Amino acid sequence: MSDSRLTTHDSLYTDAINLLKQLVATPSFSKEEDGTATIIEQFFQSKNIPSQRFLNNVWAINKYFDSLKPTLLLNSHHDTVKPNAKYTKNPFEPIEEDGKLYGLGSNDAGGCLVSLIAAFVYFFDKENLPFNIVIAATAEEEITGKNGIEALLKNETFLSSTGFANSPFGGWGAIVGEPTQMELAVAEKGLMVIDATAQGVAGHAARNEGDNALYKAVKDIHWFETFKYPKVSEWLGEVKQTVTVIETENKAHNVVPATCKFVVDIRIPDCYTHEEIIHIIKENIQSDFKERSVRLRSTRIEVEHPLVKSGIALGKKPYGSPTCSDKALIPFPALKCGPGFSGRSHTADEFIFLDEIKDGIETYIKMIESIVI
Repeated sequence: MSDSRLTTHDSLYTDAINLLKQLVATPSFSKEEDGTATIIEQFFQSKNIPSQRFLNNVWAINKYFDSLKPTLLLNSHHDTVKPNAKYTKNPFEPIEEDGKLYGLGSNDAGGCLVSLIAAFVYFFDKENLPFNIVIAATAEEEITGKNGIEALLKNETFLSSTGFANSPFGGWGAIVGEPTQMELAVAEKGLMVIDATAQGVAGHAARNEGDNALYKAVKDIHWFETFKYPKVSEWLGEVKQTVTVIETENKAHNVVPATCKFVVDIRIPDCYTHEEIIHIIKENIQSDFKERSVRLRSTRIEVEHPLVKSGIALGKKPYGSPTCSDKALIPFPALKCGPGFSGRSHTADEFIFLDEIKDGIETYIKMIESIVI
């Protein structure tokens, strides 16, 4: 990497690709991101940009930070899932081939992260910006862990240094880097997972004994499959309920099961709260159930927000995303937008097109430049 300040889009792109290759070559499974956090710190140091770190989260603020101005947060994650068994390439070897960069985390979300970092570097020493810019490279996104963006947004040093704690504007806005092909994910479904248990009475299958918990579970599963919630979101459509696991405790063929457990994945649009969904489920199924978490709420940034308007002005389209991200854990307006294609995430031989990163950098810069407060 060059020691000089990046000033052109070409050098921004070159340094972004070099940084991404280092990140790919360094295993960074969720909760094990120490190595990539250090690499990101070293990158900022090479650009003479002061950075700070909390756990495995690294952040930096623009040179002419002004506490009287609103702050724009640029955020993406540097943790990855573990590679699946279908890889034919070394997941930790960054390989350029046919205009693509292969490697674990290249698409989700390394390309987004290095593009946001490049945009931040571009604006770092610009004077008279209408807002502050903070870059945060965070951990544990893939497992929605509590030591990633959620912990950072509660850290007193981060809050005081970025102005989020005492700014009259509060949390003004954020761009969350996830692969959206640079389209504008203005809304995102929330997630709730429930563990349900149908209760019965054990008995011998050859005699008319017991109360089959499996049959009870099947009735409830049928409700989850067929029930239509009356409200439909403008951006996110209907509630989606999917039963993903079912099991009984006994494995003997001749025993009527006393309990049957099943798991339901529920994707919740912005027209319902988690509590409303829980109430409706209680009224309609026999099985006992418990929700694992209610942290991942549906989120929405208004189309009239300056961030979204700047993207639309560049010809980008707003849409509702069915997948969750750290956007759900940011308690102020956040736009999900980044280079890459969501369908490549977590696949074998993951890759991102090099041109997608170049376009991502240029689009982020243009979007930020055109924000009107």
